[in-house]
Amino acid sequence: MGRVAFNTVLKDTHIFRLTDDTGMLQHTRFSVPDPVYGYTTDDNARALIMALMLYERYGNSKHLNLVYKYSSFILNAQNNNGKFRNFLSYNRKWLDEEGSEDCFGRCIWAICYALSGEHTPQGLKQGLMHILNKAMPHAASLKSPRAKAYTIIGLTRLEDEHAGRLSYELARSLCSQYETCRDGEWKWFEDVVTYCNSILPWSLILAYRAAGEQRFLDIAVESLGFLEGITFRHGYFKPVGCNGWLLKGGEPAEYDEQAVEACEMVLTYLDAYEVTGNREYLQKAKMCHAWFEGVNSKGICLIDRESGACFDGLTEHGVNLNMGAESLISYVMSYLRISGVYDREAE
Repeated sequence: MGRVAFNTVLKDTHIFRLTDDTGMLQHTRFSVPDPVYGYTTDDNARALIMALMLYERYGNSKHLNLVYKYSSFILNAQNNNGKFRNFLSYNRKWLDEEGSEDCFGRCIWAICYALSGEHTPQGLKQGLMHILNKAMPHAASLKSPRAKAYTIIGLTRLEDEHAGRLSYELARSLCSQYETCRDGEWKWFEDVVTYCNSILPWSLILAYRAAGEQRFLDIAVESLGFLEGITFRHGYFKPVGCNGWLLKGGEPAEYDEQAVEACEMVLTYLDAYEVTGNREYLQKAKMCHAWFEGVNSKGICLIDRESGACFDGLTEHGVNLNMGAESLISYVMSYLRISGVYDREAE
């Protein structure tokens, strides 16, 4: 695989194009933001992490302004009982009273990322801690494995005894679910491989780093190896398609391939490398980012060089020419993490 070329400064035109006074819009029609679909808390939580990563890298006040905007969206999304609504119409009307558990987990991840950041302003941390304190009573009762995983990924960033105990118990719960579903060659947490898959082993890697429980790392390594066997079966990264997923005993759906899968695999592999020192994980992280750059099943680059946007994945017939929030955020987060690796190697 050839080396991926990185610009000195990532282009952020499409980020500001998709972001208005409310937050980041969910979808586009080609490159045009589409108000019909409004906003989601899912996207704005991930956008908060992205904006902080941009501010940490470049120190530009325009990115800090985005941090406040996305934080305000999350504050507004929290309902009276401490959970989070997800779907907001373009005219600022909430369309649900309570979002999914996965939405809850993504909010905890984003809030904890901001709270643990040395570049996060103190007043912002205080506001986010207020949100976290209202949400925390619900974390222990989560049922969704991905919600547990996102919550673990967030809580392990905090140097807090209560957060440590809770992340440990959630990790134990994930391990129990894994051992229930693990069967012969099937080494996974459910009887189907669906979306945002790598966060499950990723969360256990981070739980191991925080608590030192060997069982967490053993299951993380085994399940990540299983996922790797599926997604690298062609010699390059090819995520499980969203049109059918992978049922136990079946074959993985070929398409559509989603950008979030490549991004979260990059994040997973880089932390796996940091924890284990296994350089194969580092190489796999580079290959997952290369998916954005054209090392994929269609040989197509998904990045619009003029605006920094990312196309909405790969379909059976080629690239999806829409440029929505999830794909954009996924590319930017992946770019910032992997380019840091190349920067260190060049030193």
